[in-house]
Amino acid sequence: MPKLKRATVYLEPTLHRALRVKAAETETSVSDLVNAAVKQSLTEDAADLAIFEARAREPALAFEDVLKDLKRRGKI
Repeated sequence: MPKLKRATVYLEPTLHRALRVKAAETETSVSDLVNAAVKQSLTEDAADLAIFEARAREPALAFEDVLKDLKRRGKI
């Protein structure tokens, strides 16, 4: 197990209470729950960045052109 770092985090009282209850009900530490949530958030960010990078070469569409095309096709 890697060496852990200590951090001070301030939570809203209702979130802290919910986190403590979840930790007790799942027999998981608050630290483990927080670490899992941070990992999930960072994983989602990495996936979003990969999608942005993959789509970076797509041609950009001007909003005005999209509106004109929708009007021309009778969609708006």
